Amino acid sequence: PPPDDKEAEKSLGDICFSLRYVPTAGKLTVVILEAKNLKKMDVGGLSDPYVKLEMFGEDRKRLKKKKTNIKRKTLNPYFNESFVFDKLPLHKMKKVSLMITVMDYDKLGSNDAIGRCLLGCNGTGAELRHWMDMLASPRRPIAQWHTLGPVEEEG
Repeated sequence: PPPDDKEAEKSLGDICFSLRYVPTAGKLTVVILEAKNLKKMDVGGLSDPYVKLEMFGEDRKRLKKKKTNIKRKTLNPYFNESFVFDKLPLHKMKKVSLMITVMDYDKLGSNDAIGRCLLGCNGTGAELRHWMDMLASPRRPIAQWHTLGPVEEEG
């Protein structure tokens, strides 16, 4: 049966990215591949999405921030952009977390967050599994789809 509209309305979309960790170099490479079925944030019905990547340390201090280019007027953007986070020896990888947030660019007001994924050892479910798979397969890029979660939960 088709998903009912309530479910579709709640859905924020999905994002696909790959994670690759090289312990000897202390390097984490994240490739933001694509997103699909993003929730409409604009009255016009299409968004101008981009993806923000933030690396946090154990004290929740933001260590690094990166972002993709903006894709115009689409809810199914294709990015294929690669980002490298370095100076991450294995013992640090157990303490950092990576927040991947899909944003809607708005040239007039502030940019809206559509949804996010939290990776790292404090992740849960599929996000935690993806992180652990990456650590278990050094030097191999591991790509996976993730469902975006809501952003308002500040814990």
